[in-house]
Amino acid sequence: MSDMSIGNLSRQSGVKVPTIRYYESIGMLDTPPRSPGGQRRYSAGHLEQLRFIRHGRELGFGLDDLRALQDLTNRPHQSCEEADAIARKQLADVERRIAGLEAVRAELERMVERCSHGVVDKCRVIQTLSDHALCEGEH
Repeated sequence: MSDMSIGNLSRQSGVKVPTIRYYESIGMLDTPPRSPGGQRRYSAGHLEQLRFIRHGRELGFGLDDLRALQDLTNRPHQSCEEADAIARKQLADVERRIAGLEAVRAELERMVERCSHGVVDKCRVIQTLSDHALCEGEH
């Protein structure tokens, strides 16, 4: 398919029209040619670019990292060391976020377990939220 409208490109890629326009405006998506009537016309290459960006965003990569990874695709015979470094950095960031979420989960579990299910003025959930020093990791 080499002659898609932006709506068709959106449906096929799963990327919303305003986001497609944004990616164009920041140079993440190649500028498409226009029809004689001035409508943008997208190709299979545009669809491939959008799928790359969308999948990268789903994996949490920032636009700068995705731009660097996109640039590497233009140099197919270069070492993938830079791509590996970008992916390792993203993995480390995900691991930090997971550790933070696990700590939050543990604190929420403690709050719920310590709740006596009585009245609000004796509620451990309310007390803990009111006094951060009551959090397990804050002693």
